[in-house]
Amino acid sequence: MLTLQLIKEQRDRVISGLNKKHFNGAEEAINQVLDIDKQRRESQQQLDANLSEAKKMAAQIGGLMKDGKKDEANAIKEKVSEMKETNKQLEEQMKKAEEDLTALLCTIPNIPYDEVPEGSCAEDNHVVKSNLRECREGDTVGNWDVNPNLNIENPLPHWELAKKYNLIDFDLGVKITGAGFPVYIGKGARLQRALINFFLDEARKAGYTEIMPPTVVNAASGYGTGQLPDKEGQMYHCEVDDFYLIPTAEVPVTNIYRDVILDEKDLPIKNCAYTECFRREAGSYGKDVRGLNRLHEFSKIEIVRIDKPEHSKESHKEMLEHVEGLLKKLELPYRILLLCGGDQSFTSSICYDFEVYSEAQKRWLEVSSVSNFDTYQANRLKCRYRPEGAKKPELCHTLNGSALALPRIVAALLENNQTPEGIRIPKALIPYMGCDIID
Repeated sequence: MLTLQLIKEQRDRVISGLNKKHFNGAEEAINQVLDIDKQRRESQQQLDANLSEAKKMAAQIGGLMKDGKKDEANAIKEKVSEMKETNKQLEEQMKKAEEDLTALLCTIPNIPYDEVPEGSCAEDNHVVKSNLRECREGDTVGNWDVNPNLNIENPLPHWELAKKYNLIDFDLGVKITGAGFPVYIGKGARLQRALINFFLDEARKAGYTEIMPPTVVNAASGYGTGQLPDKEGQMYHCEVDDFYLIPTAEVPVTNIYRDVILDEKDLPIKNCAYTECFRREAGSYGKDVRGLNRLHEFSKIEIVRIDKPEHSKESHKEMLEHVEGLLKKLELPYRILLLCGGDQSFTSSICYDFEVYSEAQKRWLEVSSVSNFDTYQANRLKCRYRPEGAKKPELCHTLNGSALALPRIVAALLENNQTPEGIRIPKALIPYMGCDIID
């Protein structure tokens, strides 16, 4: 969540940033934060003054009793007793103000960086890079008219290819669980495992330490990274134990550093993790959910960084280059989008999406989001570091990205590499698959 210091020192910038994110009632919310904080501080000042006065009065009582001035001492005792009751009320007021302040701050999203473009929806996102052609300044998704010509005659969508080559059984998944839970079979399962191992090996080469975290987390972890209370309806909730199935490995991996003070020399921390991910995807329907396009359970490799503020933009750049390198090695047509303010997530300061082209569906599929959250998550997590020589710790910056999510990568690989002989395997995956074609 936003820090009080930022809101108090840069009120106008915060309101402007929230407006860029199309957050309704930005000025009203920020003014309410400042009002509650003022009430809290006034109660604290009154309490401090009362405690100081009570201490002085308590010191007088002993002297008065020693001098035989019992009535005066009892009068002061009565005033101290009354003051204790007042202090109790002040403490209750402060506690309520702090609770109200935290609850309100949790409803206010992060503010975007200055370089984030204006815009209200996905059509306004800027296409900043592609392996299809040079991007022009100001290119948006709405005016992007470049699609690859892969010269595939009558291409089949991946759900038909999966059935033709017995790779994925969507109907069996419905039988076992329900829609959105496919069953991978034979070379389909092998392709999943090949991609997982390829992505993890590439992350290790880039200096990431692999983590195998739980895929079930408590509410405190969901709160720490901002999934709660913002995305509660999208998460599977185990009500008896009050646990949540993770929507991404970002949640457990980033929460490793909750309530931790790190040494500056240990930053940046670079972790990666393969997990299953679970999303309810409530309200999803139509062509966007066909086949692997939108699942309730899917495999994903996540990269996470914890960094100091002055280096986090460099870390973000390195993460973007890492994801782009994966797509190059998979020989997929891709484009990189800088999300506009209105299409950014609740918690991010800046986010780039990676999309690959689906030949049979004639559409672009998002396969990764790489975000810098600035101090927003770290403030909720109380994730801090101690600068060298400093007495007081400071908030870290947190970053994460998919590297990569598998379902739409598999969809694009199947559709874009179909030949009359079978599905061609990209060169980088052949050592992991043990074959160069699925036939």
